[in-house]
Amino acid sequence: MRLHLVDGTYELFRAHFSPRPGHSAPDGQDVKATVGLMSSLLALLHDKAEAVTHLAVAFDNPIRSFRNTLFAGYKSDEGVPPELHAQFDLAEEAVRALGVTAWSMKDHEADDALATAAARWAAQVEQVRLLTPDKDLGQCVRGRHVVQVDRRQEKELDEEAVRAKLGVPPASVPDLLALVGDEADGIPGLTGFGEKGAATLLTAYGHLEAIPAEAADWKVRPRGAERLAATLREHREEALLYRRLATLVTDAPLKESLAALAWKGVPRGPFEALCNRLGVTSLKSRPKRWADPASL
Repeated sequence: MRLHLVDGTYELFRAHFSPRPGHSAPDGQDVKATVGLMSSLLALLHDKAEAVTHLAVAFDNPIRSFRNTLFAGYKSDEGVPPELHAQFDLAEEAVRALGVTAWSMKDHEADDALATAAARWAAQVEQVRLLTPDKDLGQCVRGRHVVQVDRRQEKELDEEAVRAKLGVPPASVPDLLALVGDEADGIPGLTGFGEKGAATLLTAYGHLEAIPAEAADWKVRPRGAERLAATLREHREEALLYRRLATLVTDAPLKESLAALAWKGVPRGPFEALCNRLGVTSLKSRPKRWADPASL
């Protein structure tokens, strides 16, 4: 048994900005992103190497959370193309039409849903696969049991690979993002801290609180140590706030049980009806496994 957890917002954006041709529904609505999402999920569901048994897709809907209350500069819906924004609800409907659980996150983010599900059910499955390239999900990786998968680049990151990529173990990822920032989430980081210097400090000390205030007391000497120490002394409270923003919640409200995430096939009626609405009859032949109506 495997648990696949998909960042639906990332997949929707990726489909919208992909070079694939645009597509409009018969009513004129731009549905390129939704169609691309459906196609991507069908490929995942029928990928023998992925061997999907249990699956959920999480969405930021809207792209606001409790973090926006903590920090005004945190990511939001601002700047989202209106034709993409108009597909947020439709994308969730499309996921459910594939027989897949969709989590629509309001006060929390899609990443919080993935982190919560991984923490809640990791012990009950052979492996949890987090399908997103977002760096912050690296904090959830555990050995080879909870791994992160970048489908676009065809890369899989276990705990060793997270260390190699980011320079720190999973537990220190929020601290790293607090120092260097995370542009995708609107976390600015601290001026002067690059990934190498921040990783050097966190490899030695683990977390922000453990880093001595004076560079003279550091057991490692990253480049510009005196300047970095001064910056951290002056902006320690900001760094702690940024770490809170980067720390994923592991108790987000998810009502489903693990058993409810079992994928039983595509429900033919809802799927074909949605294909007709979207004007993509070619998708009707894609499913290789149809759900038994009695199981729905």
